[in-house]
Amino acid sequence: MSDNGVIRAGVVGLGWAGQQHMAALHAAEGVELVAVAGKEADARATLAEQYGVATYEDWEELVARGDLDVVSVAVPTYLHAPISIGALRAGAHVLCEKPIARTAAEGQAMVEAAREAGRVLEITFNHRRRGDIEAVRAAVDDGTIGRPYHARAMWLRRAGIPALGSWFTNAEMAGGGPLVDLGVHVLDWTLHLMDEPRVTTVSAVTHAELGPRGLGGSGDVKHGTGSAYEVEDLATVLLRLEGGGSVVLETSWATHRATPDEFGITLYGTEGGADLSVVDYAPAGELTIFSGHGSEQLDTPVTAEAGRGHVAVVDTFLEHVRDPHTWAEHDGTVGLSRAKIVDAAYASAAAGREVSLDENLDIVGGAA
Repeated sequence: MSDNGVIRAGVVGLGWAGQQHMAALHAAEGVELVAVAGKEADARATLAEQYGVATYEDWEELVARGDLDVVSVAVPTYLHAPISIGALRAGAHVLCEKPIARTAAEGQAMVEAAREAGRVLEITFNHRRRGDIEAVRAAVDDGTIGRPYHARAMWLRRAGIPALGSWFTNAEMAGGGPLVDLGVHVLDWTLHLMDEPRVTTVSAVTHAELGPRGLGGSGDVKHGTGSAYEVEDLATVLLRLEGGGSVVLETSWATHRATPDEFGITLYGTEGGADLSVVDYAPAGELTIFSGHGSEQLDTPVTAEAGRGHVAVVDTFLEHVRDPHTWAEHDGTVGLSRAKIVDAAYASAAAGREVSLDENLDIVGGAA
């Protein structure tokens, strides 16, 4: 941090997510956005003019500057671990896009690097910062819902495979399909709303029916690899929770279903419930809170604010960076816990059976 207390920031990744980080960092008080890195020459030129920043083609050059207090990582998943670890070892605090990495093993290496460096590592779960998700959380906190014990949560697309033939559909580069891409958001907001219960068993099934036939694609190929379709296009997961709770999670990139895309959650609690549906990526979804018993049943529509998404995530990350006493608390373990559950889901699907997790969310006895 500079002598005047200004946080010097860099961003790796020039796509939509990276530009969300740039805008939030540029707007934050006491922060100077000084450098960005990415392969796209046109985007580098545009951003250099827009923000007056130094630009680099390679992330190693940005990290090698040695004067950055924070680095945002918003790149394809296979690059999350090497860039985050490199930035942490260079002394920067890191905010990395979800998922933490392709696998829990890579995520564990990132967490260990953060601990060794004594730096903050946080993962961008921006959907829990939506206004409608926060409204459900408020109903949990004020006792309206009581103790949440079951959830049905989903993110479903009809034709939304990000880019057929790109890194998204390459198993080695992406780590998986919609479960690791969209499902990790669904998993995060669900466990967040349920007060972070420990997952004890995972049972999952994955399907790849449309993608391998070249169906269900959306958008232009970016970072193209010419890859065959190697990941699932639909996944369904059952989680058993410590204390008897449960979660059913469903996520797809491509399915023959209603248009447009939809995500949300139905939450059942001992005193009430909630149903949230977000259609076509609306800033705020349709939310109803259920309460009462017998003839006193009450269905309350809630109009939620849009929420601040990436801006809220970046602001919270900066708050943690400014308070050295909290650095050890923010070492990426939340993102790692999500990765372990996703890994367990893929292991269950591959083995065709339920797998059990220990208190560290590691698979008991392997998945074979």
